[in-house]
Amino acid sequence: MSFSPIPRYSFRKLTDISPEFLVNLGVKFLMLDLDNTVAAYSESAPSDSVAMWSARVAEYGIVSYIVSNSVRVGRVETFAQALCIGYVKGASKPSSKVVTRTIKESGFEPGESALVGDQVYTDTIAANRAGAISIIVKPRRFTNPFLALRYALEAPFRAMCKNKIHKKQS
Repeated sequence: MSFSPIPRYSFRKLTDISPEFLVNLGVKFLMLDLDNTVAAYSESAPSDSVAMWSARVAEYGIVSYIVSNSVRVGRVETFAQALCIGYVKGASKPSSKVVTRTIKESGFEPGESALVGDQVYTDTIAANRAGAISIIVKPRRFTNPFLALRYALEAPFRAMCKNKIHKKQS
């Protein structure tokens, strides 16, 4: 598939992505990056707004799954259990191997799958390489200068997103 670093859709934050929007795209399987997408690095549990959003997505019949590069013991599992969704850790994005395998094991097709993340160089590229819909969000929190620099370096690719969405969509 495409090695493109350009995301297909862009939102300010995860909870701005409405289930109706996902259904209209044909998304049935929604993969979520954990760190700085679902939660900031410093958070140890999903916020109430993320938990409510996740439950609402499930009500629309969309299967969610955390696909994280994190290998921190217990972190990915804790969030997945709190949101009642599946997970895989150590995904090695931007490699699309784990993303492609996760889609295949879910029983869905790449075209009805999406991956939401905060990093162009990992999440967007992995989604595009796997043939899934790539959705980028702004990082939840910049905890160090490296993250701010990375975000600045990603700005041109975020700007090239043809379907920029800056506020909540229904």
